[in-house]
This record gives sequence, structure tokens and C-alpha cells, in this order.
Amino acid sequence: MIRPPKLVPGDTIALVSPAKAIEASYIDFAKSYFEQQGFVVLIGAHAAGEYRYFSGTDEQRAGDMQWAVDHPEVKAIVCNRGGYGAIRLFDTVNWANLLREPKWILGFSDITNFNCLGLRLGIETAHTTMPLNFRENTPEALESMLHVLQGTENEYTWQPHPANKPGTASGMVVGGNLSILYSLLGTPYCPNFENAILFIEDIGEQIYHIDRMLSAFRLAGVFDHISGLIIGGMTDLKDTANATEWTVEELVLKHTRFRSLPIAFQAPVGHINDNRAFICGRSATLTVTENHAYFVQ
Repeated sequence: MIRPPKLVPGDTIALVSPAKAIEASYIDFAKSYFEQQGFVVLIGAHAAGEYRYFSGTDEQRAGDMQWAVDHPEVKAIVCNRGGYGAIRLFDTVNWANLLREPKWILGFSDITNFNCLGLRLGIETAHTTMPLNFRENTPEALESMLHVLQGTENEYTWQPHPANKPGTASGMVVGGNLSILYSLLGTPYCPNFENAILFIEDIGEQIYHIDRMLSAFRLAGVFDHISGLIIGGMTDLKDTANATEWTVEELVLKHTRFRSLPIAFQAPVGHINDNRAFICGRSATLTVTENHAYFVQ
């Protein structure tokens, strides 16, 4: 995997909106935040635009991404928010310069598409918080994002959960939003799960949708190949009128039974304020004990 160079004060970050529209105030806040860290910030032409659901037409959003990929001064591309739309740019943007002059792509939620694209291209990307969430994020979440850009190791420890399965795993980190990963199964952009540490998170889904997606992962052999599993925020899940009464923990353990892999629930990643950075495509170690879960990358 290609590792983009670390950033130093004075380097340039581009803010783009490849998916849903976002109010300019969030972008302005992020610009100010990065400038306070010593970076130069450029903003895509349509970053605060609006076209129907999106920040611009497919062509406009692809144009902003192409501008950021090709810009000789830009060292990192920060996606302002998710929603939906990133996958519509896959075939429109020419990604060649990303390999010639590697640069970070940061984001989560729908931006999981770009995390998976990076794996396909052979370049590391980072699953991190985005400008839409900067105001509410914990200091640890923002710091972990900066650590990625600055080339500093991240290590996280979080509280044990009764459903955790103890063990230790090492491997390349893949993952992100469960719905996006599910949508990429069977495509060229589906991650290679062999000996990988998989992390998943989601928001606003029906609980039976979670079961459907985990069923597909199981039937596709994903849980037979990974070395470890991290479950992040499963936020604002809904149940049917005639309730299934399932829990995420119940479903995960059902679909991974008979697999001897460590599993850590309630990790600090996802649509939560404490959304820590995970580098997709880089090796890491996960340790799950009775006392804590520990991740270092």
C-alpha cells in the first residue's frame, strides 16, 4: 500500500463536498480549525453549492474532486460530509495523479466509498470525522485525525463490553459504514478481507437491515477470512412495529459463531462524537481482554 506523505505546517488541505449539500458555516469552521493548526486551506468551487440533494451536479462534484487530486500543492483532501453521492464519481474522476503524487483522502459514512476505492488503488486513506461534525467532536476525535495527517501513531483503549470475544488480531485495517460495505460486495471495490481487521458502524438503519447485511457478509465468507472485528457506533437504529427485539450484539454473535476471532463492541468510531481515525490499508493490532479493548495503528 502507498502511504501518503505526512503533512507539516504550511502544507495545503482541500475541502470538497463529493456527496450531500452542506451549509457554508461548517466549511468555514473547518477552514478556521485547520488554519489554526498551521495549514493552508483551499475550498472546492462547489463545496457549499446545492443541486437537488447534492452539493452540485455529478460533473461539478467530480470536477472539484479532480481539482483536488490534480492540484500540485494539495497534500490532503478532506470531505465535508457524507450522505450519498461519492460512488457516482468513481468512473468520472481520473485518479492517476493520486498515485503519482499521493495525498490523503479523509472522511467517513458515505466516504467509505473512497476508503474502499483507495484499497482498490493501493493507497492508504483515512476513515475520520468530517467538517459537518467538527463542532461536536471530542478533542480525541479531532486529535486522532491530525495524527493521521502528521504521521503520528494512534492508540485507543475503550471499556469492555459483556458481548466482547477476547483475543488478539493483527492485519490490514478495512471497513467503515456497514451499508456502504454491503453495497460493494461482489464489485471490484469490495475490500480484500483476508486476515484483515474489519471495523463497521452505521446510523438510522432498521435492525432487520443490520441482520440482512450481516447475513450477506456471512454468506460471502467475510467472517471466515478476517482476523478481528470491531463494532463501532450503531446509532439511531429502528425496529419494526412488530418488534424483532434484536440487539446488534445478538446479531453479530449469531453471524460470527464458530469463528475464533476477537470481537470488540462499542468502539470509538462512527456517527458518534468520539469518532476516532482508522487508516484503511494499514496494518494494526487489536487486543480484546476482560478488562478493555486496545487498538494501535
